[in-house]
Amino acid sequence: MQLRGFSSTSNRVFDFISRWILPTGYFLLLCAFFFLPGRSQLHKLYYGLFSIPALIALCLRPRELRALLGEPIFIAAIVFVAWALLSLAWGPSGEPFDGKLKPPLHTLLLFVGCYLLVRYRSDILQPLLFTAALVALIATTFFLFTFARVYEPGMRLIGGGAFDNPLLSSHLFGFFSAYWLSVTMICKRRQMMWLSVPAMAIMFIAVVGTGSRTPLVALTLAALWLCLICWNRRSLGLLAALFLSGAAVLTVFSQMIIERGDSYRLEIWRQVLLKVAEHPWIGHGYSASLSVDPGLGVNFEEPHSFVLGVLYYVGIFGLLPWLFFQAWGLLSSWRLRVQPLFIIASTWLVFGIGAGLTEGGGIISRPKEHWFLLWIPLALIAALSINQRARRLLTIPVQKLAPANFQQLSSDAQIVEEDGLGPKVLCLSDGSFLKLFRRRRWYTSGSFNPYSERFAVNSEQLRLMGIPTPQILNLYRLDDGSSAVHYAPLPGHTLRQVLQSITAPAVRQALVERFGKFMAQLHEKGVYFRSLHLGNVLVLEDGEFGLIDLADLCIYPSALSNSLRQRNLRHMQRYTVDKRWLFEDHLDALLQGYATMASPSAVDKLQKQVLASNGPTGEH
Repeated sequence: MQLRGFSSTSNRVFDFISRWILPTGYFLLLCAFFFLPGRSQLHKLYYGLFSIPALIALCLRPRELRALLGEPIFIAAIVFVAWALLSLAWGPSGEPFDGKLKPPLHTLLLFVGCYLLVRYRSDILQPLLFTAALVALIATTFFLFTFARVYEPGMRLIGGGAFDNPLLSSHLFGFFSAYWLSVTMICKRRQMMWLSVPAMAIMFIAVVGTGSRTPLVALTLAALWLCLICWNRRSLGLLAALFLSGAAVLTVFSQMIIERGDSYRLEIWRQVLLKVAEHPWIGHGYSASLSVDPGLGVNFEEPHSFVLGVLYYVGIFGLLPWLFFQAWGLLSSWRLRVQPLFIIASTWLVFGIGAGLTEGGGIISRPKEHWFLLWIPLALIAALSINQRARRLLTIPVQKLAPANFQQLSSDAQIVEEDGLGPKVLCLSDGSFLKLFRRRRWYTSGSFNPYSERFAVNSEQLRLMGIPTPQILNLYRLDDGSSAVHYAPLPGHTLRQVLQSITAPAVRQALVERFGKFMAQLHEKGVYFRSLHLGNVLVLEDGEFGLIDLADLCIYPSALSNSLRQRNLRHMQRYTVDKRWLFEDHLDALLQGYATMASPSAVDKLQKQVLASNGPTGEH
């Protein structure tokens, strides 16, 4: 009993961390720079709401590490971190080992937390990124307004919040400019472009206002990458806009760009390369310090190039995994570009690669602006790759279905279900089904995660869990903003139809008992099917149960809590016939089947709920 209680508590803690704490921590990691007073507060938020919770979750469920260890990006990151820590052996001594251990550990925990976030809350990821970008947009608009009021020639935009350096500020402005650029390229609705295009322009103006030139090069590379990975008519428009914006920047800000020359980069790089040549293979050590004077009488502590920084600290042996996880991240994103999140994350990574050409150098650090150039996009790509291989994300491309093609597809179709707006489910001439989902407002979850795509992803996940579901054939996007899923139906009849056709009470009781066991299997596997009722459960030709109408479904990390189980039953109690068969005439059979898979406490609480809802007449 104590072991079961401990397991239940650990499951609830794991679920809470994965579904609520990690999304909150990730959101703040992305946008807290814009309103926090300093980096130390960001560090505390990240440690308390992301890295430490991710570590606790991993300790509660160590088997989650197995999926991470199957991802080449994560393995390369571990090799890189391990080599960096090993280099402490030949680097200068000074700071205690535990002080040098924390930044690499928190960096690796970013991968762990992102994996758990994508696995268990993939539905919230796009809205989360969008909300963080909105926060950045509002804050940046305020920064620009304040900057314009006090602007004098030669001033450079820094911004508020935790920003204290124009070059470092440009990394975040460029990061979110790349986001809005990605949204402009992948959004399916033109209404979204009315927001994304002005938002991208505002963030780009902020980048220009910082006076930093490297982010402009990085954004150019990001735009070219987007043109390739999203090749369509918008790519041509983006290339034209890229040419025009480049010409405008060179015309208006040519003096600012030219007068600063190379900012002593060439001399800094020359001196750093001389130091790299001293220990080219193993580097000077992760704990080594760097001081370079390009002739100004001022020492620079960074090589102003991530590649040179890696070479200086950990040498060629450290550079190899560093180059590998970036190249593999881009290659994975290219292969899996059917998923829009890969496009966003890879665009961030390309921006970071471009910005890192002439900026940065600290290879592993606490959360700061440089994380947005490498670790944040890389961890997201790794998490997406793991879950894409496990088929927890969309794997089928969404095709555009023109009105003429829709008419051809639906010709001679029978209407299976309809509402006041028209058909909802069509049985096509070949026996397959086409389920239509109405257009949703652009700011709703149905816009970020269309219900047709949820249907497809949920169907695939349940099939992998051994639960029969319809086989997805195609996904469509219609001109009116609606979406559709084309699937092959399961052979069978709904449980409601089967129970109606049974006249023998004993046979009906046996079927209800089997359904009770099936429902317990769903609950024990963490499947919360909000629309669970006898019309959405099929009795297949082999006697097994299957599920249909899967858009309104969520899979939790652990077995469902008692409250979710009770809520599931309350939904079924709204249907008069279902309630009579399941919770009045054959309640004992239902509970007996449920008890074969569920704990006695879960069975007892469900029984109390049913009896309470039935009232005195429903007591057994």
